[in-house]
Amino acid sequence: MLAYRLTLGPILILGILAACWADGWLDRTAMPAVIGDWTADGTFPPCVLILPITALLSVIASRELSAFLKSKGVRAARRVNGTLAFAGLLLSAFIPAAWTGTGGAGVINASMGLVIVGSMAFYARGQQVEGMLAAVGGALFSFAYLGLLMGFVVLIRREHEVWVLLWVIAVTKACDIGAFFTGTAIGKRKLIPWLSPGKTWEGLVGGLVTSAAVAVLGAWMLRAWAGIEMPGVAMTAAAGAAFGLVGQAGDLAASMLKRDAGVKDSGRTLPGFGGVLDVIDSPLLVLPVAFWWLRAEAGVG
Repeated sequence: MLAYRLTLGPILILGILAACWADGWLDRTAMPAVIGDWTADGTFPPCVLILPITALLSVIASRELSAFLKSKGVRAARRVNGTLAFAGLLLSAFIPAAWTGTGGAGVINASMGLVIVGSMAFYARGQQVEGMLAAVGGALFSFAYLGLLMGFVVLIRREHEVWVLLWVIAVTKACDIGAFFTGTAIGKRKLIPWLSPGKTWEGLVGGLVTSAAVAVLGAWMLRAWAGIEMPGVAMTAAAGAAFGLVGQAGDLAASMLKRDAGVKDSGRTLPGFGGVLDVIDSPLLVLPVAFWWLRAEAGVG
């Protein structure tokens, strides 16, 4: 397991760095005349590469979630859940920035209603109502959990440089790495043995310290190398620890789903890491927290 992680991990990191660099480069590149001007400055819009990558991860994770539901006897169509996860992501990607307040809330509320009614109609097409509540719940969960929450990747990218998005993800995953190695080295007291036997209190503390350190180091790099203004050391370290803590909550939330489904990993897509959901479970809950934290720091209402 560790050998797979040490081999695939650097490859994934290099791939992420390359995607972020290319997305940032395209954001400053003029669009060809045959395409036209989609943005005010005539360059490619943000997320030209980040959006399709995020969409792919969201759809794959929805398939893993569908497998969880099916293992519990719940009717779950992979295409439906994948489409709903993709739709939730697109809702975040293309909702106009001018739609704030009641307008934005209205769009989200209406989309939730459409998901409920549409999934009910789909699962009732065979004139069967047994298991309807669970099936609709699974569809709505796919839309919100793997669609709307993943959409915060796009929302952060729409308002910040791609390196700020990378900083949030790196700080979050740093807690996973720090907790793993600290727990392996000195972990004794179990954190939540009935849910995640491998997690320890010592590992959690080590993970939070690692997240805080990576947050401070990353903020310094953003200022020095990219000229991006970031908060001071104390605020950045506190945010890093908070992101790490929320990320661990996201990991435990996914563990509940896997425990209920009776599986250790969500899939085998990434050898050594499990499935896509095993990798994105911690950032899923951190992204909305980071989005609002960044807005508060920038003084945006």
